[in-house]
Formats: sequence, C-alpha cells, structure tokens
Amino acid sequence: MMSVIVLLHRWLGIAFCLLFAMWFASGIVMHFVPFPSLTEAERFAGLAPLDRGPAIMPVADAVAASGMKDVTRVRLIQRSDGPVYVVSGPSIARSIRASDRDDASVTVPDVALAIARAHADRRGLDATRAAIVARAGYDQWSVSNGFDRHRPIFRIALGDTLGTEIYVSSRTGEVVLDTTRSERGWNWAGSVLHWIYPTVLRSNWSLWDQVVSTLSLAALIAAVLGAVLGIIRIRIRGRRISPYRGWHALHHVIGLVSTVFVLTWIFSGWLSMDHGRLFSRGQLTPAEAGVTNAVPDWRATSSFDRLLVPSSVREVEWFAFNGSVYRRDRTGLNSQTLTEAGEPGRNPQMAFLAEQDVLSLTTRLAAGCGAASVLADNDDYPAQSIIPQAPVYRSRCGDLWFDIDGADGSVLQRLDASRRAYRWAYSALHTLDFPVLMAHRRLRDVLIVGLCALGLVFSVTGIAIGWRRLQAKFAT
Repeated sequence: MMSVIVLLHRWLGIAFCLLFAMWFASGIVMHFVPFPSLTEAERFAGLAPLDRGPAIMPVADAVAASGMKDVTRVRLIQRSDGPVYVVSGPSIARSIRASDRDDASVTVPDVALAIARAHADRRGLDATRAAIVARAGYDQWSVSNGFDRHRPIFRIALGDTLGTEIYVSSRTGEVVLDTTRSERGWNWAGSVLHWIYPTVLRSNWSLWDQVVSTLSLAALIAAVLGAVLGIIRIRIRGRRISPYRGWHALHHVIGLVSTVFVLTWIFSGWLSMDHGRLFSRGQLTPAEAGVTNAVPDWRATSSFDRLLVPSSVREVEWFAFNGSVYRRDRTGLNSQTLTEAGEPGRNPQMAFLAEQDVLSLTTRLAAGCGAASVLADNDDYPAQSIIPQAPVYRSRCGDLWFDIDGADGSVLQRLDASRRAYRWAYSALHTLDFPVLMAHRRLRDVLIVGLCALGLVFSVTGIAIGWRRLQAKFAT
C-alpha cells in the first residue's frame, strides 16, 4: 500500500506541481483585483435623466409590443437615441422604443458607439477617441453565462489613458460591462489562470465545468496522499523532523507546516465547482420560482400612467412581487421610491418593501415562516441589496431561509441546511470570509497573502523535486 501511495503522489505531484503554484500565485492577485464587472455605482453614474418631453406609451403596451409571454420586470431608461423600455423575462430581454413600440435592439455600430460615448461622458471618462473594436458573441471578459441575454455584444475602446473598453448589449442597448488595461492585465495573471478561464474553453460551460472539476479533484487526491506520506515519514532526530535532505527535506517540512491550509484550500477550491453535485445550489425550486416569477397582470399598471416622472429620476422599474406590481423610481444610487399598482396614494414616499410584505410572499413559498428580519452587516450568511445600504430581509421558514432584497423584491438567497454548510465548506475555507476576519480586513489580507505565499513556496519545492525526477528518468 505504501509503495502505491508513494508512486501515486510522486507522479500526480509531478503532473500538478505547476498547477498548484499557479493557483497559489493567482489567488493572491485575485484577492486584490477581482474579475472585471460593471458595478452598480458605475452603471447608475452612466444613466441619463429620463426625458419627460416625448410621449411615452404605457408600460402594458411595451410588454405587449415585446411579444414575450413571461415578462416579470420592465425598466424605462434614457438612451442616447431616446427613451427605451427594457422588457425582461427569466432568460431573455428585449428593448422597445417608448415612443412608438418599435424594436430598439442595436444593430448599427454607430448607435452602439453613441451609447458608449454618452455613458462615458456622464462618468467623466474621455471618449473623444472612442471606436468600435468588435461585435462578438464571446470574448475573454464577457464569457460568463450572465451575458447570454445580451449577445452579440459591441466592444468599444475609448482610447483614453486608462485603456477603458465598454461593452454595449445588442439586445437592450445598455452598457453591461467595462474593463481597463490594468484590470485586464492583472486578470490574465489572476482570474484567467486561477479559474482556467480561456475563452475557447469557458464559452462551452459544461466542458469547462468537467475539465476544471476533474483537475481539481486530481489535485486534491495528490495533496491528500502527500499529507499522509508527510505524517508517516516524520522522523524526530534532534532538531530534525525529516529523514530527507535538500529539496526533499524542504518539501517535507513546509508541507507539514502548511498541511491544514493546503488541504482545506484545495478541497474548498474543488467545491467551487460543485454545482449541485454534493450540495444544493441555493436556487428556487420550480414551484417556488412559479410563485416569485409569476407573470402579473400588466394592465394593472394603468394607475402608474397618471404618475409623473420627477426630473431627478434616471430609471423607472416595474416588477411583480407577491401578486402586486410595484413601480420603482431610482432617484439616486442610494435612494428610490416604491409605489404599488392600484394604490397611487398609498404611502407614496415608501422607499423599500416592508417586513410584512416579505413575510406575505415567503408564506406562499414555504410553511412555518417567522417574522422577517433585517440582516445585520456582520451576518454569517451575507447578502447585499442592489441598492447600497438598502435592507435585506430574512424570513426563516423552519430549516429553509429566504433572503429578499427590500429594494426590488428579488430573492437573493435560498438557504437550506446544505447551502448553509456549503457557505462554510467553500467560501469560508477558500476566501477566509469568516465574520471575525471580515471585521478586520487588514488582518485577513495578511493571512491570505501569507498563506498563499507559503503554498507557493511549497509548490516550488515540488517543482524542483519533480524536475530532478524527470531529468533522472529521461537521462536513463
């Protein structure tokens, strides 16, 4: 048995030592430079105030003009070519001109360029040299499945000193992503390496899932075998605990010191690719989704047509929640006004949904729900609203928990016992986002960098040993 363990560890180690080193090094980069995205603050800053001049058709007419049967949300935004309704269902989205019901998808590059320039100007970015780079289904930074409803996507380079590139959806004409030269460069050394994320592989989600999951499992097996051997081979002789010399001794000693971290980090990294294999995915069941995504009677929004749009509003959204339709006027990054359809005079200054509104919905999702409560900032299972500082409500229905965004009524998390266990087995072990460390972020930074650096040094010793083994093997 020992000879089998030694043989497996030796050749799995040779096969994966470079991968281990890559994961530890890129993990440090990822901690400080996340994958490029358009933050809510950036998106909102790029929105223009709604033009109240042209006649805008009722939202129910926009839903009808879209031809979609499963519309759950509608937004009114001001594009550079006029006001547009963005009509969304669970998986697709369409844009409709608010003045004449025509399709407002973007097919002409000049329109996409104008939208990108207007967005950049409002954010204070230099767009004088902006130009279309590509119109493609996938590229390295828009390969995520979350962009599927926007493909193909226009990529516009601003030509500014930051090397900013802006992505415009051809379906809705919205800016959906931005990147800078620095973000792209660091992410080649960070997320792309760490996630094994080249476009050609990641564009096929199932293939990428299988490849990375298999590699992670094989790496975990190699680490477990190494830990077993490392403990068995301990020999205490004076100040020495290893019977080896040179690189082998370094590998043995550093491995013993870092065993707990390496094993938990590789194990939790493998769990990042779980996707429902061992733990629940935290997604609503079809029955629950049928309740939360129930298609409302959009004709009930006629009462909203009598409400004026204040000059400070940059976006209006209509969404269904617990059988009613709400209108959400975005007046600022941190501020909004909610109004319920059919009752324009009911609490017109209501900013967010109330606890009772959330409880009324969750009791339709599950039995035994207690009163909804607002999540604390240091909650063990954190969830954030789309609006900074807006409340997130948690309704506990026995062993099943629902976290609801008080700003727009969306279900942020569905936490059963399995999903709560996954939060600790993956997120806490892999990113060290334990509440106590999140309260002391500088300490967390030091721990992550220090532990990953230790893992990197450990991997380098494995590379040296593996290289010498291969040299000896092929020399004979």
